[in-house]
Amino acid sequence: MKKEGIKKVVLAYSGGLDTSVAIKWLKENYHCEVIAFAADLGQGEELTPLRKKALNTGAGKIYIEDLREEFVRDFIFPMLRANAIYEGSYLLGTSIARPLIAKRQIEIANKEGADAVAHGATGKGNDQVRFELTYMALNPKIKIIAPWREWDFKSRQGLIEYAELHNIPVAATKEKPYSTDRNLFHISYEGGILEDPWAEPPSDMYTMSVPAEKSPNKPTYIELTFKNGNPAAINNKKMSPAKLLTELNKIGGRNGIGRVDMVENRYVGIKSRGVYETPGGTILHTAHRAVESITMDREVMHLRDSLMPRYAELVYYGYWFSPERDMLQKAIDESQKNVTGTVRLKLYKGNCYVVGRRSPVSLYKSELATFEEDTVYNQKDAEGFIRLNALRLKIRR
Repeated sequence: MKKEGIKKVVLAYSGGLDTSVAIKWLKENYHCEVIAFAADLGQGEELTPLRKKALNTGAGKIYIEDLREEFVRDFIFPMLRANAIYEGSYLLGTSIARPLIAKRQIEIANKEGADAVAHGATGKGNDQVRFELTYMALNPKIKIIAPWREWDFKSRQGLIEYAELHNIPVAATKEKPYSTDRNLFHISYEGGILEDPWAEPPSDMYTMSVPAEKSPNKPTYIELTFKNGNPAAINNKKMSPAKLLTELNKIGGRNGIGRVDMVENRYVGIKSRGVYETPGGTILHTAHRAVESITMDREVMHLRDSLMPRYAELVYYGYWFSPERDMLQKAIDESQKNVTGTVRLKLYKGNCYVVGRRSPVSLYKSELATFEEDTVYNQKDAEGFIRLNALRLKIRR
């Protein structure tokens, strides 16, 4: 049945199962022109066949745009400055990509005079929220099509069968029905055998890292330099944000770093298992905290850390373009003005160890911290400090 009122739609297109089927489905059900948009966020070779594939599937036009530098500079690095981690484990690799994709999608829709935008996110997941909150924040009048909330398919198996029927090439199969999302920051896996939280992920599933037990038997040492909270160089070699993260992914991946297997709480209320590989991001997070440890004031650090869970939730839930995230970012960036220095890391068998840190603006003073004789700290002063802090405890008795 034809749906009226839509003449042109811009689809966030990855070339995966959901969006490949969506092109055909949109044309069949809306009888509209479909413009595919694929953001190059570091998928690499996955983007090579997208142009031909999208056009052959029915798209009238496709945009493939290299957004890697913007992605790392304007999205990953601000999140890194906040040390954002969701529920103690997830470095938010998929979450942070969605607002950039949706932002550029809206810009293309405006340029093309499109009536609507569409995405391939499931009606059970977080991505539908992330995409649509961004759409509405940047263009409140745009119409939104979410195929998973409209079509008759009940499962990914149904999509696979539809793709086979219409000769739509997809990587997913009945044997490997994983839902994956890859960018320069990470790759995620969901679905299939992973839906059993007791089942160990198949060893051949991983793509960005080697198993820790198969990583080199000798440790790898690297130095990371930060300036104002942002990574700037590896082993004294300055690099652009995207190139720096690409290199760290290679180094971390071959040392088995950055694998996470967790059950997380989706915004829509469902618990879901996700398996992630974030080799470069794991190294960056560890190094960033290390340089902060010698450059940040204690109370500033503790206040910033108290804001981190809320910041991580905002990213995870899809509120990147919200006034509260903007407010938090300004406070966090103020805390990073002196976060400048170099960290030395030891990478070995899936572990990332901090083994050295230094900074030209370090607050660490060896003459104060020493256990040897010193002339700058009067230990007797501690007695009054303790008594004053104990006063409220004593008066309760």
